[in-house]
Amino acid sequence: MTDPIRVLVVEDDPVAADAHVMYVGRVPGFTAVGTAHTGAEARRALDRTPVDLLLLDLHLPDGHGLQLARSLRAAGYRADVIAVTSARDLAVVREGVSLGVVQYVLKPFTFATLRDRLVRYAEFRAAAGEASGQDEVDRALAALRAPSPAALPKGLSAPTLERVTVTLRDRPDGLTAAKVAEAVGISRITARRYLEHLVETAQAARAPQYGTVGRPELQYRWVKRD
Repeated sequence: MTDPIRVLVVEDDPVAADAHVMYVGRVPGFTAVGTAHTGAEARRALDRTPVDLLLLDLHLPDGHGLQLARSLRAAGYRADVIAVTSARDLAVVREGVSLGVVQYVLKPFTFATLRDRLVRYAEFRAAAGEASGQDEVDRALAALRAPSPAALPKGLSAPTLERVTVTLRDRPDGLTAAKVAEAVGISRITARRYLEHLVETAQAARAPQYGTVGRPELQYRWVKRD
């Protein structure tokens, strides 16, 4: 039986870290061997535990994730990296490739998105022996470089999710579904579906908003600062 691929989750937000550990544990062939909330904690974890893959947030309290990746490469650590980030700077993507970042997962993401990346990484990792020709090399690389898009829950669209996410991130004090609906130009019911999706994927939190007449409204707040 093949040993599972050992994953260290490096994520400064405890709620998001727990969600990522749960996601990893749901993918056959993978096991989460620990979490680290800073770069320093990640280095200590790597010294204690064999790790095959880092699920690495790029915004850590003690430095950028790519700085951590660079220092790990210099120190001889061989673990591959899947970067988890809200950053969309393609210069950062290019730099990451040279440091062993094999995939990027943009926040917010669903379990299906991460599962797709992990399964493809496992396919790439399983390739062994000598390639018979260019086609076989291309197929091995395609497992990483040509991921199929992961579907959102039925009725949700990626462009609208992006607009809801940006709206919520721009208001650290939080917003109700009604306020999000007004800002994005969708119905309140639709806004709440997107907000609940963000809560389910550990990107937002909800709490009752008191101090108003009648039943308290739910206030949604972005929980991961980039």
